[in-house]
Amino acid sequence: MKRAKKLAWAPLFAVLCFSSATAQDAVDPALAAEINRIRAVDNHMHGDAVNPARRARWNDEAPLGKPRYPDVVGLQPTQPEWRSAWYALYGYGFNDTELVHVRALLATKRETIEKAGNNWPSAVLDTAGVDIALLNTAAPGAGQLNGRFRWVPYADPLLRPFSAEASWLGYSGGTLTLQSVLKDLGFSRPPPTLTEYRVNIVSAALARWKKNGAVAIKFMCAYARTLDFEVVDEAAAGAVYARAVKDPDSLSEAEHKLLEDYLFGAIAAAAGAQQLVVHIHTGNGDGPWFNNETANPGLLEKQLNSRALRKTSFVLLHGGWPYPLVAQAMTDKPNTWVDFSAQTFYLGTHQLAQVLRDWLSWHPEKVLFGTDAYSGEDTPLTGWEEKEVLMTSKARRALAIALTAMMQNNEVSRERALEIARMVLRENAMRLYGLAATVSR
Repeated sequence: MKRAKKLAWAPLFAVLCFSSATAQDAVDPALAAEINRIRAVDNHMHGDAVNPARRARWNDEAPLGKPRYPDVVGLQPTQPEWRSAWYALYGYGFNDTELVHVRALLATKRETIEKAGNNWPSAVLDTAGVDIALLNTAAPGAGQLNGRFRWVPYADPLLRPFSAEASWLGYSGGTLTLQSVLKDLGFSRPPPTLTEYRVNIVSAALARWKKNGAVAIKFMCAYARTLDFEVVDEAAAGAVYARAVKDPDSLSEAEHKLLEDYLFGAIAAAAGAQQLVVHIHTGNGDGPWFNNETANPGLLEKQLNSRALRKTSFVLLHGGWPYPLVAQAMTDKPNTWVDFSAQTFYLGTHQLAQVLRDWLSWHPEKVLFGTDAYSGEDTPLTGWEEKEVLMTSKARRALAIALTAMMQNNEVSRERALEIARMVLRENAMRLYGLAATVSR
């Protein structure tokens, strides 16, 4: 790629990221430098496997693509921040998004991916300074099976024992159906009793996923229903299940909810027994018609407080934003953590730093870094790769801003600030998922 109109800051990507923040927020340079050196663990992302068909779908005449609906400011491809990620990944040297330049950029991205082959996903993590990424997907693919990516499968199909081949979540991973889970376990239909379903399907599926490398499971059911899961007795749920075995269409909406409520607790308990962490989508979601009110993390408290789930570890993905203070309060629970994935693009750096400062003044040992990096259907230059690099950089800046302010107010020492940064970016996740002995490089 030609380097006309090259940016003066281009050789120093990390320095750029911090210097852009200092115009508004104070950042301690020495602390920032240390934060930049931390090999992070990304608690939540949706990276694509290496697949030539993906590159073939990109439109050379519209390299910036078109989102399905208007993006928030942080995701708009004309935002100047993206250029720093483009430089880091592909050597982009222009200070604009003119068509001729981004068209060449898309060609360079294709060439870079092709040249890297199956090493491409790991190369992206290296560029971002990420050691390990927790990959939320139906199944890992090419380039994601080398230990740098830890699998987090979707558990939502298990909530609906009679959904057969219907997918009730039309998003990434939502294509996994109950029927495919049954087939993998040697069943053609749900077993006749709820107890058998819990043991032979739920526990067996989780054990299989654990054996295949899973470190957690994820619920994204906030896209389809309220997070208000009641604690339900197995006998009551069993009676509903027995009726559904004979005639699934006979159940009322309330009975469907009762069965799902019971199964959420049963699945979470089984996950705890398998030492699998439970991830739950909380707060704002993808799409303009998402119901924020029913995704408030506070709705989960009945289940998380129940004695049956006190040995299961939960992560409130996205920190419940726009309810971050509710999520913060919930980290009082010994079984509950928060990550700030997606807040990295919902919020500006200053706003993210404000959220982090509140959290870090409460339970810093319960805070996890995450990007929620994903690829849109038709936005090839703001895909998971660019998000992984940009959102990791943004998280480091916000963390530096929050900790600098805490140092200035004598809330923490410099040594403690650096310790907290290491906890948030790496050590908390390493402990939670038992990754302490992992060496990825």
